[in-house]
Amino acid sequence: MITLDPRSATPPFEQLRVQIAEQVRRGSLAAGERLPTVRRLAEDLGIAPNTVARAYRELEADGLVETRGRNGTLVRAQGDAAAQQAQDAARAYAERVAKLGVTPAEALRYVTGALGAAAPTA
Repeated sequence: MITLDPRSATPPFEQLRVQIAEQVRRGSLAAGERLPTVRRLAEDLGIAPNTVARAYRELEADGLVETRGRNGTLVRAQGDAAAQQAQDAARAYAERVAKLGVTPAEALRYVTGALGAAAPTA
């Protein structure tokens, strides 16, 4: 959830940028997740679309999101190449099990089992 403080000395675009960046770093916004459209977020927050657009541009310059034209703005995988690939695989798995109607608890149980089976034996 994003909240802006109109009394803050920090400009709204920067408040927005910082909050989205923190959500990406914490993992509450996962790799591949689509951000709201500029207009939608501006409307939700009661700010000008240009304010949201500027925050999104700066997040893109920081490598945290990427804009894909009509496909929107998506969170980029973070970290080294292995971490990025793992995040992409996790996102693909989450999307697939959701389409299959598997609950999150079941999905976690399946992946925990698979990770246990893939662990090297001593």
